[in-house]
Amino acid sequence: MQLRSQALEMQKRLRAQAVTVEENGFKIVVNGAQEIQGLEINGEEQKKLREAVNKSLKKSQEIAAKHMQQMGGGLGGLLGGI
Repeated sequence: MQLRSQALEMQKRLRAQAVTVEENGFKIVVNGAQEIQGLEINGEEQKKLREAVNKSLKKSQEIAAKHMQQMGGGLGGLLGGI
């Protein structure tokens, strides 16, 4: 239970942090949880594109998590059962 609480707190902190990159007419804002918060092309918000990219990122993270669990229980397997 404590581990879950710590993980939720970590997610909350990651979501509160963001980086912004502006280059070649693109502006992208991504938080520490790897969610795209803003996506602009030549100053125009691209909400549908942002939503599609976030959906694809979430699916890829779910696949990665599933593979990690299959490889030995996620972090427990990586840390040798510590």
